[in-house]
Amino acid sequence: MALELQSDIRYLKGVGEERARLYRKLGVETVEDLLYHLPRRYIDLSHPLSLAQAQPGQKCAVRALLAQKGREQRIRRGLSVYKLTAVDGPVTLQITFFNAKYTVESLREGEEYLFYGELGGGFYTRKMESPLVFRPEEAGTLLPVYPLTQGLSNKMVSRQMKEALHRVDELPDPLAASGLPERYGLMSYAEALHAVHFPQDWEKIETGRNRMVFDELLCLTLCFAQLRQGRLRQKTEPMKPFPLTEYYRALPYRLTGAQQRAIEEAVRDMCSGTPMNRLVQGDVGSGKTAVAAACCYFAWQNGQQSALMAPTEILAQQHYHNLSPLLERLGMRTALLTGSLSAKKKEALKSALAAGEIDLCIGTHALLTGDTAFARLGLVVTDEQHRFGVQQRAALRQKGVDPHVLVMSATPIPRTLAMIVYGDMELSVIDELPAGRRPVKTYLIDSTIRERAFGYIRRHLDEGYQAYLVCPAVQSEDEQAEAVNLKAATDYAEELAQGAFGAYRVGLLHGKMRPAQKEKVMAAFATGEIQLLVATTVIEVGVDVPNAVIMMIENAERFGLSQLHQLRGRVGRGRAQSHCILLSDTDNPETRQRLRVLCSTTDGFRIAEEDLKQRGPGDFFGERQHGLPELKVADLAADARLLQKTQEAAAGLLARDAALGSLPALRRRVDRLLQKMSL
Repeated sequence: MALELQSDIRYLKGVGEERARLYRKLGVETVEDLLYHLPRRYIDLSHPLSLAQAQPGQKCAVRALLAQKGREQRIRRGLSVYKLTAVDGPVTLQITFFNAKYTVESLREGEEYLFYGELGGGFYTRKMESPLVFRPEEAGTLLPVYPLTQGLSNKMVSRQMKEALHRVDELPDPLAASGLPERYGLMSYAEALHAVHFPQDWEKIETGRNRMVFDELLCLTLCFAQLRQGRLRQKTEPMKPFPLTEYYRALPYRLTGAQQRAIEEAVRDMCSGTPMNRLVQGDVGSGKTAVAAACCYFAWQNGQQSALMAPTEILAQQHYHNLSPLLERLGMRTALLTGSLSAKKKEALKSALAAGEIDLCIGTHALLTGDTAFARLGLVVTDEQHRFGVQQRAALRQKGVDPHVLVMSATPIPRTLAMIVYGDMELSVIDELPAGRRPVKTYLIDSTIRERAFGYIRRHLDEGYQAYLVCPAVQSEDEQAEAVNLKAATDYAEELAQGAFGAYRVGLLHGKMRPAQKEKVMAAFATGEIQLLVATTVIEVGVDVPNAVIMMIENAERFGLSQLHQLRGRVGRGRAQSHCILLSDTDNPETRQRLRVLCSTTDGFRIAEEDLKQRGPGDFFGERQHGLPELKVADLAADARLLQKTQEAAAGLLARDAALGSLPALRRRVDRLLQKMSL
């Protein structure tokens, strides 16, 4: 029986209910999902080497005759070792297998095999540990290695891939009538699938993968184009242009050119008659809040209320304390709504909000509760955009009638990634630091000079400044491992308080504390009661403490560059020269080079580009809350040039056929993706 691309995976021969459950763990639910489940690498059996040709240290396939199978040797309970000998002319290959009874039993002495693995040993005696073993007739091939989960083997996936390609009645090329394959030199859809799953050579694999990446990025680009078009079709009462002279005059400092540009872009959006959907992106300390405040002031001049939602209570309090004196001097009424307010205060505040007696409400998730109502909400501002789920942002937007939306993010995102993550938004980039801010000096050291670094920190504390000492929080599903790590951070704080920093007030902050405890510690640090704060990455988005001028990060190699840059942004908030010390004992040259990037620049966008190249987009965001659909094929760092081509192709397609009616297979894919993104 023929299958369709959207047929459930369980109907494929050899799958069934139980195996379908395993496939679902890999994000594979339909036959088409399976075809898009690409190999993560290939085993190159195209040119097997003789043992004499192969070089020690090389990962390769060697051809040899199995001369002898040794008996099982039990080293300890749960560990058995098998020693085998294979020969190729005068050269011997010593093979070791661990806990591989089935593999060893399947091999026959006197027969020739291909052994694939890393070669060790000397000239006449070579060694290989736990090699993959293949029949000689498999020589000349490239074998795909798929992402797996326990219970699914590579052979199973390969077999079911062959079955899928055989059983699908037809593989309609979604771009067949578009002319895009010819214009961009792409393989046909069917050819591409065969090229990546049953490859003949490396060139075909690359050409096939390019076609599949192009399709995936094109669908994504079309999705965001449709979202943007849908938004542009929405209409709202345009705001009237009012001068912001009074706002600028009330500020105690002069805005940078980048800040003024971002304000002008936002004001233009709010006067356009279409709801604004703008991202203001800039490094920590670049002055995004001043841009948001200008927009709130502009909305107030137009008789509208604003809401500013922050991810933590302490950040909401910081925004309130910074903005309320400024805006209240201009005549605006501001309020702070957080979960820790008493029920009586909450009720009074919500009543005033619903009556239109509050012009700007700053808060946390408390703004989202069902009984929080606004009289005339015209502007929604969210801080640290990626820390709020899609549904949370939508819930706040629904408190008004098509309000304008401004989102702020201090996480520098490379433009290639921003095109995808924020594909339906306009982008304002603040790429200047306010006058008087000095770049943070960053140093890379190892533990041999930790005590000297402690002395350097003490000198700053003696001068009346404050410091952070950051320990990595290793994420683990193993609660015991997490507890050990947590104890290490706690013990470290105690050790410092009784030893190197015994004469100073030391505090501890970590993610396992109750919110009220965290707030108390951060408040004590903000007021100077705590001089040295030992913390995990919970401070990554934290309170602004201009007096904190030095930070030391232990085991810096455990963090991504973007995260280190975010942490470093906690210092350098005032006018004093600030310092960040990265401590790492890694001897990996690539890792040390990666950390040196941070020492050489404070440009968050350059750091983010480097991080994207090294770690991929998955690590830019903790939990997958940002609404970015998972990319099955594309690599945003490696495929940036293809992304630009797909954007050009998408613009051309939509200009000719906005509904994609002439490309039904492509239309179906885009619709499915839109559906996933709205979940």
